[in-house]
Amino acid sequence: MGNYRVCVCFTRKFKSDALSPPDDVKDLFNKYSESGGQMSVKSLHRFLLEVQGHNDATEKDAEHVIEVLRQRRHVSVFQRHGLNLDGFFHFLFSEDLNPVINSKVHHDMTAPLSHYFIYTGHNSYLTGNQLSSDCSDAPIIKALRRGVRVIELDIWPNSAKDDVHVLHGRTLTTPVELIKCLRSIKEHAFVASQYPVIITLEDHLTRDLQAKAADMITKTFGELLYYPKSEGLEEFPSPESLKGHIIISTKPPKEYLEAKTDEVQGNGDTEKLKEPDEEPWGDDIPDYKLDVPSERESANAAGSIEEDSDDGSVVSQGQPDKDVAPEYKRLITIRAGKPKGVSLKDAIKVDGKQVKRVSLSEPQLQKVARSHSTHVVRFTHKNFLRIYPKGTRIDSSNYNPLVAWTHGAQMVAFNMQGYGRQLWLVHGFFRANGGCGYVKKPDFLLPNGSEDDDQLVFNPNASRPVKTSLKVKFILIKRGGFSCVHQFSCITCQNIYGRWMESGLQENTL
Repeated sequence: MGNYRVCVCFTRKFKSDALSPPDDVKDLFNKYSESGGQMSVKSLHRFLLEVQGHNDATEKDAEHVIEVLRQRRHVSVFQRHGLNLDGFFHFLFSEDLNPVINSKVHHDMTAPLSHYFIYTGHNSYLTGNQLSSDCSDAPIIKALRRGVRVIELDIWPNSAKDDVHVLHGRTLTTPVELIKCLRSIKEHAFVASQYPVIITLEDHLTRDLQAKAADMITKTFGELLYYPKSEGLEEFPSPESLKGHIIISTKPPKEYLEAKTDEVQGNGDTEKLKEPDEEPWGDDIPDYKLDVPSERESANAAGSIEEDSDDGSVVSQGQPDKDVAPEYKRLITIRAGKPKGVSLKDAIKVDGKQVKRVSLSEPQLQKVARSHSTHVVRFTHKNFLRIYPKGTRIDSSNYNPLVAWTHGAQMVAFNMQGYGRQLWLVHGFFRANGGCGYVKKPDFLLPNGSEDDDQLVFNPNASRPVKTSLKVKFILIKRGGFSCVHQFSCITCQNIYGRWMESGLQENTL
């Protein structure tokens, strides 16, 4: 019997028709390919410039794409210098070679902090519902590693009143030590992003425990901690200047055990809104729409603020912080809170001498946005507006963030341990700008000339004509490593949710 030597081994690949390139991809390939059914390096480079808009792309970038696809066996060993249709198809849907969202920070990061939407958590220490779940540093770590930049901690005295715990006050939640949360924040703060982490504190401490908390914060964070040398800021620093730093935001209360209320009161009336979403994944996000009241309704819609359940206890207007530990007070960069009994309109009144942060519940925002939308937008030009879930969301559900974003609210606080379309929308929104946790506001939500001229302030409630219509065609959907082309099956591709948003447009469909 003779000897045989195998020179080349041929294999045949059987492909599913469902994963073959659709006609749109074939037409695009034929337009840029050369004779022989190949797209050369030069042709791919031209495609990157003309179609993908990569103005800084070079021929070396095109060569890199082809080499990577060859290593992944999407390009034949006989086509080392070009792409075939199959290789081009895989390139288009490659998450690393052709990402849908720019993976690098590309927004201007030198503007004041108030010019950005910030990835914000609510009750960041809770592992589940708002009443009986455990408090832990685990959800804080998870949020930071996702890119969340604002962490909320509710700080209370322990049972012996000699240490500081983090827990949801007056509930059945089990506490976790403050020092444990601070150490976890320090370790994981800049894993996903180098831009500043803001810790919002809901403070229920005595003066002695405030001093102890200040000592913990100072010793744990060390040089990472930023705070201004003088009390009060006329303008917030930029994210770029605060890279790698941690800042504190809180409003010291008058008394550490002053009762909180979850009702939203306005001129003696309690505002009743729709209950939390009943479906486990939440109802579909409605189009942004507010009922604009008549002039008579607007006159009576100012309402008053009698609660501040997310900033600790409220204080009377003009009440000095006499009982606040000075070493604690000096650490506060973003001063927060709102005076008791003031109208919603007065709460968002601009103070030209110093900037601040005001927190409103979702019903309060709905109320003030209906009648004073331009006042809200003007306030957010230089100041922080934080929106938090209403108290009835005990299941850690969330709300529609579009109203808050459209009015310029920088901190739209969400229960990150929750689930549903609202949370998916927030996660998707903050994948923008390289996933750094800061997204620059559109120009129309930023200062534009005189702050006293309402005509120069964006009005989210104003009717505007549709400028253009956009049509989006889904070609391929990937989920869990499974791809769907042309067809959508409730069995193979579950929980697919999309929402198209265009800045400044109130009505849109997908």
